[in-house]
Amino acid sequence: MIEQIQKSQEFLRNNFYKYYKSADIQLPDRFSRREFAFTFFGSKGMVRHLSFEKRKDVMNFIKERIPQHAYYSSAYYQIPGAPVMQDKNWMGAELIFDLDSDHLPNTEKLDYGKQLGIVKYEFEKLVYEFLMGDFGFDEKYLELYFSGGRGYHCHVKDPVIFDLDSNARREIVDYITAKNLQDSYIFREHITGKKQYGRQNYPGGKSLKMPTPDQIGWKGRISREIIEIVDEIKKSDNPESSLREYGVKEKDAKILAKELSGDRVQRIKDGFLDQTKTIRKFFLNRALRKAAVTLSAGETDEPVTCDIKRLIRLPYSLHGKTGFIVKKINLNDLKEFNPLNDAVVFKDDPVKIKIDKPYNIKMKDENFSIKEGEQDVPEFLGVFLVGKNIAQLA
Repeated sequence: MIEQIQKSQEFLRNNFYKYYKSADIQLPDRFSRREFAFTFFGSKGMVRHLSFEKRKDVMNFIKERIPQHAYYSSAYYQIPGAPVMQDKNWMGAELIFDLDSDHLPNTEKLDYGKQLGIVKYEFEKLVYEFLMGDFGFDEKYLELYFSGGRGYHCHVKDPVIFDLDSNARREIVDYITAKNLQDSYIFREHITGKKQYGRQNYPGGKSLKMPTPDQIGWKGRISREIIEIVDEIKKSDNPESSLREYGVKEKDAKILAKELSGDRVQRIKDGFLDQTKTIRKFFLNRALRKAAVTLSAGETDEPVTCDIKRLIRLPYSLHGKTGFIVKKINLNDLKEFNPLNDAVVFKDDPVKIKIDKPYNIKMKDENFSIKEGEQDVPEFLGVFLVGKNIAQLA
């Protein structure tokens, strides 16, 4: 078993060597002010606190050592190679967003390709709606990357953000994730009709007035999502079942489906969210979940964005668990980008692998249905399967 593991590790290292000996690694700007870090095949832990003055020094190191994973700091330092963090003298940092399928609920039940599709949808929402939309960052300051593994990175390099501390960056995260967003900010009470007692008029009832869908920021975003959800439910052959798929409990789904009459749906589209607790709670919570971006795995997980000394993957290096390239993506190409085609760098030469259970995946526009046992697969697929420990080299 140990011999087989070593054989598989050597297979990966040899293929990484073939790539790195001619690879055009794109170093980050001011790379001599960055910390570099690496992990290596067959070794535990990370070698970090490295710095390089010249590009050829970086490339020589990579070609000689053949890292399994390669990283650099989002921060700039006066002394990036100092072995103690406080001695590096922090000078500023990019704003980094790291979206990973592990952060998203229920994705562990999906295959790898579907996980990548869902996280890409979240990434597009982050880039187009929040960073370029609400925050107004110019696209020239945004660098987009496929991480090589399970997600995407966005580097914001607008000079106005370099000096932001962790607290300021956390405020950006809180906005994008809708943390602590109150319904009183989104909706306002609207008096519906009057009642007369004697000579005195009193409010006859109340409704919640929604923002118009064309409003900027969270107000318009919530309104658009609510209208979209209403349409989706009402077009369903079974509204109650659709609500259950949204995660609504059976009892609440029955009440909600009954309350969504034709007149009430039209009132919602006209901007009035009737103030029944069931409707109000469902629509606000569901709209928030659809519109917000998930940037961490849970409440206690600190998002990468808040970290002013974060290590991030080196562009055009290889991801040690997939063999995919950490690829830069032009903004105009994001919607069409498919990592299972566009991040594959290895060839089609056959390699023999051994796999314990069947595995299906589509790579380079070809569907692979891999059966249990020994068989030949293309080199790019062999690297992927061995890297992810799905198979071993036969």
